[in-house]
Amino acid sequence: MRIATWNVNSIRTRKHRVVDFLQRADIDVLAMQEIKCKPEQFPYEEFEQAGYEVIAHGVNQWNGVAFASRLPIDDVEEGFAGMPGFGKPAADGSLPLEARALAATIEGVRLYSLYVPNGREIEHPHYEYKLAWLAALREHLRDRRRSHFGEPLAIMGDFNIAPLDTDVWDIDFFAGRTHVTAPERAAFNAFLDDGFIDAARSRDIPGYTYWDYQQLRFPKNEGMRIDFILGTPEFDELVLGASIERDERRGEGPSDHVPVVVDLDAQTALDDDAPMIF
Repeated sequence: MRIATWNVNSIRTRKHRVVDFLQRADIDVLAMQEIKCKPEQFPYEEFEQAGYEVIAHGVNQWNGVAFASRLPIDDVEEGFAGMPGFGKPAADGSLPLEARALAATIEGVRLYSLYVPNGREIEHPHYEYKLAWLAALREHLRDRRRSHFGEPLAIMGDFNIAPLDTDVWDIDFFAGRTHVTAPERAAFNAFLDDGFIDAARSRDIPGYTYWDYQQLRFPKNEGMRIDFILGTPEFDELVLGASIERDERRGEGPSDHVPVVVDLDAQTALDDDAPMIF
């Protein structure tokens, strides 16, 4: 089973690029972030024609997460227990819940598509929101792993954190900025402390996953590594290989992120149709 994660930066703008990648790269399951649409606005037809079922979670033209799968999708969950909100309080004082998390079980593997809050600036309320969001996610995952002991599970997406100095082109440029602060990195490393394994880095896959559109960042390779697939040991045992698809940043109208891909040693419904070899 080949799975991938990709911040597509507007699925309606890049639907053809995404579907083309799915078919060309033979992806079974794609976790998408920043789809920037409500579910009823998602371009389902293009995906269905290519053989993919889509589940989408979005509340406005910002954020939004989704899965495209050519395998059966089960046990779908929007958001997660304890997820904090952000924005203007409602009459009862509650904060709006953003569309930043979507989970599903596919062929016995629990997958999360995550678009972690950006943080904006260190003094901005969004920064504290980001840290609280990550802490709540950690607690949710601990509960999930206790209640589903031994389940292969992966959290996939745009974490908006560069865990290492080498994950940005110039650490001095980021002095006083988000994505590289000690609290953000501690929040990321907390998942590793809980046993999650970076499927790409643990296999020595190099490279950035994001390049800003401004200042010719991509031609100069001034990028960041902020997109990850982190799996439990049960998930990691299934991993055969991983890649960062840098070339998807090239061409006309690309996303500013590229896909991270992982191959799993997992029997799937698609294998039932494979020819027998004697």
